[in-house]
Amino acid sequence: MWSVELAKPSEVNDLSALLATLFSQESEFTPNFELQSKGLEMILETPSTGTIFVLKYEREIAGMVTLLWSISTALGGKVAWLEDMIVKPAYRNKGGGEVLLSFAIAHAKALHCKRISLLTDVDNTQAQAFYKRLGFIHSSMSTLRLMMA
Repeated sequence: MWSVELAKPSEVNDLSALLATLFSQESEFTPNFELQSKGLEMILETPSTGTIFVLKYEREIAGMVTLLWSISTALGGKVAWLEDMIVKPAYRNKGGGEVLLSFAIAHAKALHCKRISLLTDVDNTQAQAFYKRLGFIHSSMSTLRLMMA
């Protein structure tokens, strides 16, 4: 049975392990347990920054998603950045990812968010198809980065 809950500080190690799986799949990122744990702790300690949800199958953590909060001047309201969506490989293609993401979308709607944005690797067509099934569309905007560290 799937369930979705708010992440707890006691789950940071499990969530960092999930991020290691995610970051080994993505071309721009590298797993770093210490940095990922620090980032997760910062979000959990400052709820105005974002919310982390965990997907559980029975009592085991099977996945996670993070929503980070911002304000859009273009839309005149709160928006969310969907960050770190991952389901453990053993639980994929069983409906849990849709349960998790639908829960996160409903949460953002309840907070009157006007948009949720996310990034995927350009060649990750499976993830893109998943997000499209849940209503996401491609943007004409392009991502640029300035790395500061």
